Amino acid sequence: MGKTLIIAEKPSVARDIAKVMNCSQKGNGCLIGPKYIVTWALGHLVTLADPEAYGDKYKTWNLETLPMLPDKMQLVVIKETSKQFNAVRDLMKRDDVDELVIATDSGREGELVARWIIVKAGFKKPIKRLWISSQTDRAIKEGFANLKPGREYENLYMAAQCRAEADWLIGLNVTRALTCKYNAQLSAGRVQTPTLAMIVQRENEIKKFVPKDYWTISAKVNGFTIQWQEKGSGQTRIFNKPKADEVVSRVNGQTGEIIEVKKEGKKELPPLAYDLTELQREANRRYGYSAKKTLSIMQRLYETHKLVTYPRTDSRYITEDMVPTLPERLKSISIGPYAEAARNVLRNKINVSKRFVDNTKVTDHHAIIPTEQYVNLGELNSEERNVYDLIVKRFIAVLNPPFEYEQTTVKVDVKGEVFYAKGKIVKAKGWKSVYEGQSDADEEEDDEDRDQSLPDIKKGQALKLLSVKAVNGKTKPPARYNEATLLSAMEHPGKFIENEAMREAMENTSGLGTPATRADIIEKLFDSFYMERRGKEIFPTSKGIQLIDLVPSDLKSPELTAKWEQQLSLVSKGKTNAGKFIGEMKSYASKLVSNVIASTEVFKHDNLTREKCPECGKYLLEVNGKKGKMLVCQDRECRYRKMLSQTTNARCPECHKKLELRGEGEDKSFFCACGYREKLSAFNKRKSEQVSKKDVTKFLKQQDEGEPINSALAEALAKWKS
Repeated sequence: MGKTLIIAEKPSVARDIAKVMNCSQKGNGCLIGPKYIVTWALGHLVTLADPEAYGDKYKTWNLETLPMLPDKMQLVVIKETSKQFNAVRDLMKRDDVDELVIATDSGREGELVARWIIVKAGFKKPIKRLWISSQTDRAIKEGFANLKPGREYENLYMAAQCRAEADWLIGLNVTRALTCKYNAQLSAGRVQTPTLAMIVQRENEIKKFVPKDYWTISAKVNGFTIQWQEKGSGQTRIFNKPKADEVVSRVNGQTGEIIEVKKEGKKELPPLAYDLTELQREANRRYGYSAKKTLSIMQRLYETHKLVTYPRTDSRYITEDMVPTLPERLKSISIGPYAEAARNVLRNKINVSKRFVDNTKVTDHHAIIPTEQYVNLGELNSEERNVYDLIVKRFIAVLNPPFEYEQTTVKVDVKGEVFYAKGKIVKAKGWKSVYEGQSDADEEEDDEDRDQSLPDIKKGQALKLLSVKAVNGKTKPPARYNEATLLSAMEHPGKFIENEAMREAMENTSGLGTPATRADIIEKLFDSFYMERRGKEIFPTSKGIQLIDLVPSDLKSPELTAKWEQQLSLVSKGKTNAGKFIGEMKSYASKLVSNVIASTEVFKHDNLTREKCPECGKYLLEVNGKKGKMLVCQDRECRYRKMLSQTTNARCPECHKKLELRGEGEDKSFFCACGYREKLSAFNKRKSEQVSKKDVTKFLKQQDEGEPINSALAEALAKWKS
């Protein structure tokens, strides 16, 4: 009887599938059972060939050989993982293998991983597809009971291949053109360049911004505060000091009359469930995690712990057929800090609305929610625990009723000037009870709009203004991006488009990149030294700013890139032709190369040092790397790099900031911004003489119990105390 070959994306996933499918015998790069053989990729095993594969003329980077437009793109085996590719190919060629099941990640890139291996190995037998959203044993069993024919995913494969070829055609051609033209390590890409353009545009707005003075007027009355408001416009800021002074002098010490007391019952609906981008935003706001870090934590929660559903999703809804699974998911999370909130939802009838259950808003995968897997919080590290906490709380919140409150708005007339105050009385905490005791990372209200407790007041009542003051403020420039706001801008780039009709159309596309690729794009911009983190804020570097001046203008436009993503989505649904899309990409790559060649712009390294490269003799550039300052060679063909300084986790004993490690060999020393310096050898000696908290606890316990004390420890502690 023939066997079925199953190909997973990673060894860890393959082991999970092998356990469920009863494959326990180890083979070469596989696990074998009576009916199934499970093998794995290591991410991509096959990729698009480099330009050199299309002829010797492409071995050297030269403007004359551009654009590079191969008739048919070639696939090559990745050298580093060729051993595993050979093992997979040999399994595909076995006579007793009758069919293959693709069990790579259920998404566009996962499809590409498997299909390229199948094409390169020349596998021609029947193909089926495992499409699951959880890695639990139950999900795997159910998935294998409902395998889909491989042909249903042909269009998804075509879309994935189009994405890869488009990135090759645009990225490699423009990168070579820029690099050759300006003899500098410059790169551009279909998604990374418009993303960088948004960062540079924001920096330009901040530099051009001129702050303006304004004044707000507030007054104390009968135990609460009222704010001045301009009649008609409702504006609370006055940009003219004499006018503000005039209002203050007119109302100071006067008695006003309450002209309106409006009470409204209001409801605040629960937030939507998480898709990957919203989760990355929240983890960045609350914990400062980068988009890439959040995704890697999510992969562990999904693959290793099996506690959450598929992370790389762009949907914030679930399908109707999942509603019966909700009670079991709630039971699985009824532990520790979530027990009471989860049981409350189970006790009442589960509240599902179109804000959570909507088949029309789920494409490949539903929103990120917990699985029915038993949870042991002790097995999660602190980072996994933080992200899991976000997902569980959001899941419970979505299933809770709205937050209800009564809003009271009071308007006061004082000598023809209008003042107002707002108050809020909570009627039902609803979904907000899930977040009790937790500050909202997003809460940034203007002081004048804050709700306050209002006494019992009636229309027509007189109020004496006890103290009136005009408070000076300055208008603020637009905020620099952090990773949370950059992810939002990539997801909804419509605001960067001036044409209104195009802006509206843009809001219906997937934006710049996909949830699965945005984290990598952001990291690539940091790694290429086009932008850098300073605290949470993102600043473009001189190199990044200059690059945006050098690249052809329409490659900077989010409009164009988002339109491409829209076309890729249509390819995946079989609604547009893949060949047509690639044809457009080729003509576009030609146009971009011509624009670069014709440009009269110049590129200037403004981070040149006086230190020469030991490999090629050119002056080195100083850049801020991920781990600290480094020197890199300006020549693109020379890959010399040298660390200058490293930000460490060691803390300054004087100001407690993180120390920077500089120098080499015996001269290695710690430096702090406050001026503190210490040689590494002295630091290590000081640390070795210090006693750990664990030792101190043990010492105190021994004293309490009257045990004889280890004299060496006692000596060390005596030194430590002095």
